[in-house]
Amino acid sequence: MTVRAKKHLGQHFLKDEQIALDIASSLTEKGYDTVLEIGPGMGVMTKYLLKKKYTTYVVEIDTESVEYLQNTYLNLVPRIISKDFLKIDLSELFNKQFAIVGNFPYNISTQIVFKTLEFKELIPEFSGMFQKEVAERIAEKEGSKKYGILSVLAQAFYDVEYLFTVPPTVFDPPPKVDSGVIRMRRKEDYSLPVDEKLFFRVVKTAFGQRRKMLRSSLKSLNLSDTLRGSELFTKRPEQLSVKEFINLTSFIENDAH
Repeated sequence: MTVRAKKHLGQHFLKDEQIALDIASSLTEKGYDTVLEIGPGMGVMTKYLLKKKYTTYVVEIDTESVEYLQNTYLNLVPRIISKDFLKIDLSELFNKQFAIVGNFPYNISTQIVFKTLEFKELIPEFSGMFQKEVAERIAEKEGSKKYGILSVLAQAFYDVEYLFTVPPTVFDPPPKVDSGVIRMRRKEDYSLPVDEKLFFRVVKTAFGQRRKMLRSSLKSLNLSDTLRGSELFTKRPEQLSVKEFINLTSFIENDAH
């Protein structure tokens, strides 16, 4: 039995064993003994994960892939979660630290990152393959056009490394673009010194009008004239480091209206 790649699920099956092994091996295995693979498809990476010391779970929305995995990896059967990853409450599934790994479907890859951030208390490590442009964006530093909401929010809580680039030829069917693999490791101290909801709001609002200076793009936050007159507010969002975004949020939090 082989599984047909389904366009509506954004499936591109990895067929290169070495790359599958490289992604599986990119996990450091520090600080957790459980791993969740998202979108295993026909298990090209799963078989390498199963050889490791940790316990592997997989989550797969495609029923055809689930059936294939059940028939092929009998010892994995009790840990195959046949659901949509984006709809699972991860804290109900795991009450301890676990890592995430996968060859992520392009069409939901950024949502996978946002969901990881939502459950960051449980996820010390995250490694996987994205469309190259998205992988670069997550790892990008300030001062670049690629630097944006994803970069700032991911790097506020995780150290992000761009590991390697993957050509379209190793997939079936081949996508139209290159892919990139990144690893995110949660910072030792990942609690923010500011209100987290406000931080997310400031970052998203600032990049919502990325060409404008912050004093214009953050107008909706009703800032005082004093604050809007400060030098930080003459910058554009892509010029601010993650630390400066945290400082910016702190100024807004303490701003006396």
